[in-house]
Amino acid sequence: MSTATRHKQLSKAGDFEALWTIEQVSAFLGLPKKTLYQWRHKGYGPRSHRVGKHVRYFPEEVRSWVEAQG
Repeated sequence: MSTATRHKQLSKAGDFEALWTIEQVSAFLGLPKKTLYQWRHKGYGPRSHRVGKHVRYFPEEVRSWVEAQG
């Protein structure tokens, strides 16, 4: 399922959770923002998305990525 399709389904269901900023992901993972920027550049870590000039994360993708690391 594409990200856009999932977003539409969540929005229709009223269950949409706001996108996380890099600061929020940093706090959630307990990592410096610099590490997240480096991971993003290397193609590692939770999937990120550009929204204009900003980097954002779907919370469920961050949580899924953490679970997959276990």
